[in-house]
Amino acid sequence: MASKLKNAQLDAKKALEAVEEQFQTLQILNEQGEVVNEAAMPNLTDEQLQELMRRMVYTRILDQRSISLNRQGRLGFYAPTAGQEASQLASQFALETEDFILPGYRDVPQIVWHGLPLSQAFLWSRGHFEGMNIPEGVNVLHPQIIIGAQYVQTAGVALGMKKRGTKAVAITYTGDGGTSQGDFYEGINFAGAYKAPAIFVIQNNQFAISTPREKQTAAKTLAQKAVAAGIPGIVVDGMDPLAVYAATREARERAINGEGPTLIETLTYRYGPHTMAGDDPTRYRTADLDNEWEKKDPLVRFRKFLENKGLWSEEKETEVIEQAKEDIKEALKQADAAPKQKVTDLMSIMYEEMPQTLKEQYELYKEKESK
Repeated sequence: MASKLKNAQLDAKKALEAVEEQFQTLQILNEQGEVVNEAAMPNLTDEQLQELMRRMVYTRILDQRSISLNRQGRLGFYAPTAGQEASQLASQFALETEDFILPGYRDVPQIVWHGLPLSQAFLWSRGHFEGMNIPEGVNVLHPQIIIGAQYVQTAGVALGMKKRGTKAVAITYTGDGGTSQGDFYEGINFAGAYKAPAIFVIQNNQFAISTPREKQTAAKTLAQKAVAAGIPGIVVDGMDPLAVYAATREARERAINGEGPTLIETLTYRYGPHTMAGDDPTRYRTADLDNEWEKKDPLVRFRKFLENKGLWSEEKETEVIEQAKEDIKEALKQADAAPKQKVTDLMSIMYEEMPQTLKEQYELYKEKESK
């Protein structure tokens, strides 16, 4: 049986508590839509507040429609986003056009609002290569399927920006489960060592597929993992769009001023399944927990805030909903009109100069496709 050290040099409990106490949750709007932290209020105009709400409502409709389309077999892979609108859209809203987004697979809304045509997002879901034929000037990469890999990529993109002297940032997202991947730490550590202008967002939606957050790590917060990489970290109420915007905007300012990366943990929740590929959240989440988080709904909270300021109404919301439905309908038409994907298409775009072995196969497939 091990005995206690008589002259221990470390009070482990006290040292850990000292770290944990630094990571208090930033909140500006409470669940009733009331401002509880006036000092942290971001400098947004009435028009910007309305635009942020418009995007959140629009994206909720896009999510509902995408789930329906997936069930109809008209979309392929899809990861629901309802509940995470504040975390996703308020962070993107804090960016500039020149900033670069490296999304995870749930982060399609951010790249759509950053300029990717909705029709291409639908094609990406279907696995069509035209889905990620990204237009010139739209600074996004395709959604990353490998969990955590986007963190390493973001460190590299951000370092490239620094070496070129670009006044812009690279931002990426992962879930709470992604923080258990080696790529997560490698990314934040590399960016920290080189003071690369990166923003790393952890969307802590409480479950990595079916694994609850408390089984992912012994750390009290995920943001405190920034300490090991020597970079700043912050915990934000991820159902509060104003808090998410404020934290992201501040991180961006530090980054472009040469102060390096920031790790942001947003406390949020996904109301639907992990993906539409057979996940059943009722097997690992209780109805009580769902109800608890529904009371924190970012759309409800922000709606109350704007209505109290006279900036939002049922009529405005109806207009947004109808516009979203029309846009989705048109984007689907465009996606459906895309040429059927062929094997020779994939082979021809894979290499600048096709290897001889593939040239032979190319001719075989070309002959088959011509029949």
